[in-house]
Amino acid sequence: MKTIKGPGIFLAQFVRPDPPFNSIESLGKWVADLGYTGVQIPTWEKSLFDLEKVAESKTYADEYAGKLRELGLEIIELGSYLQGQVLAMHPAYADGFAPFYPDGLKGAEITEWATDQLRKSVKASVNLGTKNISAMSGGFAWHMIYPWPQRPAGLIDEAFTELARRWRPILDFAHENGVTYGYELHPGSDLYDGATFEMFLDKTNNHPAAGITYDASHFVLQQLDYVEFIKLYSDRIRAFHVKDAEFLPTGRVGVYGGYQDWRGRAGRFRSLGDGQVDFKRVFTAMTEAGYDGWAILEWECCIKSPEQGAREGAPFIRDHIIEATQVAFDDFAGGGSDKKRNRRILGLE
Repeated sequence: MKTIKGPGIFLAQFVRPDPPFNSIESLGKWVADLGYTGVQIPTWEKSLFDLEKVAESKTYADEYAGKLRELGLEIIELGSYLQGQVLAMHPAYADGFAPFYPDGLKGAEITEWATDQLRKSVKASVNLGTKNISAMSGGFAWHMIYPWPQRPAGLIDEAFTELARRWRPILDFAHENGVTYGYELHPGSDLYDGATFEMFLDKTNNHPAAGITYDASHFVLQQLDYVEFIKLYSDRIRAFHVKDAEFLPTGRVGVYGGYQDWRGRAGRFRSLGDGQVDFKRVFTAMTEAGYDGWAILEWECCIKSPEQGAREGAPFIRDHIIEATQVAFDDFAGGGSDKKRNRRILGLE
């Protein structure tokens, strides 16, 4: 077994126009002062990261990483969630996701832009020396998650065929460069649980660059066994978001949420320790599975402030990281191997 690294933090939810949240230098210092030692960088957030420059110039990438290293921070990986979301997008969502891509793009132009962005994320990862990029898959069938009206035969298969067609060249490029994509299995995308991830693997011939960014909070909201998930898919887990959630159904709202805001839904994201995720079991299962990557805070809470959530997050993660043992607790009572003795004990001599 190996020891998980951390605490890390995903910076996206903390970006604001005012200091210290408006530049990589000041935000980096803020999270370092809170006790974080690694950062996950959102590739779309221009106030923090210039994807084009990092992808084009190893020198610039080294300078960028050096600024964070001086603060005591390691770049864990890049996050290209928004670009992945619009790579494969049903037209019904084009207006809703419009802030995720440049103005004026339509149809195939959006796909071409997203493909270019995701390839640049691979190049940037190579220049930074990171090995995984977390992303959402996007998709075409999310609005048909409930099987009514009845789905025509072959409809979902066609959606996953097209999803794989768009991702396959990007995954090939990532694999050629020693990088993986960790899909955060996320509502709103066609990859949102184990079954859909398996469907995608089938369509991509079990592509070696297709991984998972594990986040138990989304599974709480789906009522999926998030610990069993680790046991089933540990060989594909490439990143680990530490985010809490709770599911509190009432006589009024349940899994589907009743179109309520986050505070009014049965399933809500919470700050670490305030929800229902059993992180002792999660960290144990991840350690037993041999995961040796980072534990990364992704803060989302409908009640607590981001400042308090970040402040509490670093010690929470640190306290849950297990120093994996390299010895058995009862080694003191053992002895060397002795075949004759073993046979005597078994009554064979």
